[in-house]
Amino acid sequence: MSGCSSCSTSTGGTGGCQNNGTCGTSDCNKMNSFDWLAHMGIPEVDNFDIVEVKFKGGRKEYFRNVDYLDLHTGDPVVVDVPSGHHIGYVSLQGELVRLQMQKRKIRDDDNITRIYRIATEKDLEKWEEAKNREIPSLYRCRQIIQELGLKMKLSDVEYQADNSKATFYYSADERVDFRELIKLLAGEFRIRVEMRQISLRQEAGRLGGIGVCGRELCCSTWLVDFKNVSTSAARYQNLSLNPSKLSGQCGRLKCCLNYELDTYMEAIKNIPTIEKPLQTEQGPAKLQKTDIFRRLMWFSYNNDNDWHTISCDRVIEIMELNSKGIKVFNLHVNESTELEDIAAQSTLELELLDKKFSKKKKKKKKNRNRPRPQEGTAQNTKQIPAPPKQELSNNSREEGKRVGNQPQKRRNPKRKPRQKPEMGSQENKNSNQPTASASENSNNQRQKRKFPPRRNQKPNNGKSDE
Repeated sequence: MSGCSSCSTSTGGTGGCQNNGTCGTSDCNKMNSFDWLAHMGIPEVDNFDIVEVKFKGGRKEYFRNVDYLDLHTGDPVVVDVPSGHHIGYVSLQGELVRLQMQKRKIRDDDNITRIYRIATEKDLEKWEEAKNREIPSLYRCRQIIQELGLKMKLSDVEYQADNSKATFYYSADERVDFRELIKLLAGEFRIRVEMRQISLRQEAGRLGGIGVCGRELCCSTWLVDFKNVSTSAARYQNLSLNPSKLSGQCGRLKCCLNYELDTYMEAIKNIPTIEKPLQTEQGPAKLQKTDIFRRLMWFSYNNDNDWHTISCDRVIEIMELNSKGIKVFNLHVNESTELEDIAAQSTLELELLDKKFSKKKKKKKKNRNRPRPQEGTAQNTKQIPAPPKQELSNNSREEGKRVGNQPQKRRNPKRKPRQKPEMGSQENKNSNQPTASASENSNNQRQKRKFPPRRNQKPNNGKSDE
């Protein structure tokens, strides 16, 4: 398959066109079609001999392979045209071409011209020279149109491969007399000129572009036949009738409005048609909005800003009562007694919830307000075994009497009691200087107590640090 000459598709690598969206070579990947019957194993005896050929702008025509050439998709071929020969690319062949011709209502008769040969390098070089004349001719033709004051828009120019004819594509809202224009163009370019009018949708398809959806335009990628699009398609889909949002790049209504129209038409069959407001005791209720797929409708009383949602079945029920001359109380209930029953039921549920939560609150209050026993009372005090008696000096005994009345700390029974050192050696000497001699004699007579060694420390041999 021959690729685009300005991008990397011809070499098989990755790349992109350098024309910034205006590919002027062979419209690579424009109006491509996938041959899903190519590997079906259809007998060659019944092989269809007509081939689909694609030209500039996605234009496709059908030609007969009389010489039974071995063609493949993407091969350049020289075909017969009414005024010479032209070059195009094979886009489709086989049985799928028969289906495409039936779809486009093209007859298999003698009007289908033949394929001459596969294009050679000389044919392609001559065609490249002809295509290089397209852009200068386009600009010059626009200048001539502006000088003549014609109300037409020139969009594209296509030169034939044999450089004998040029086709100018234009669009116009009214009928245009371009006889003088053809004379000027033929005299300046020395070529046969053909003016072909196209619609705005076809113009957008030839130029291409990106739509609001972020994808390429449908008319430039796959859409061939343009169906009529009306504003009723937007009304059925509950779209705002804003021309700037509903119109595409061609200035006409978007073709995609018809894509989901059948689904909306099928869903709208079960939606009641409301021709007048619903009659209620609170006032007439007017329709504001409808959700077709969820079957919900929004109404408002006397054009208020508050909207009330009800189902389509409820709307049908109210319409039947109004046809009998009966007014419902509001959109949700028929009579006021039903509303009172609903209110009473809701208040009963609220009372049950209040009782449920009030019980839990009372329990929490009891726990919070429970009086705590004070320290030192009879209930909280426990008999703690007295510590082992130790020999104390006179001053230390007096201090022990003062401290003995205070509550002692509770000890861990599993933990061994820590032995306290004797008191009154240095402190008592400093506090009672007159009786220092008596206390020194008593302390010297008493054997000094040995404490267990600490970690990373040598055992104490009875020598005190001074």
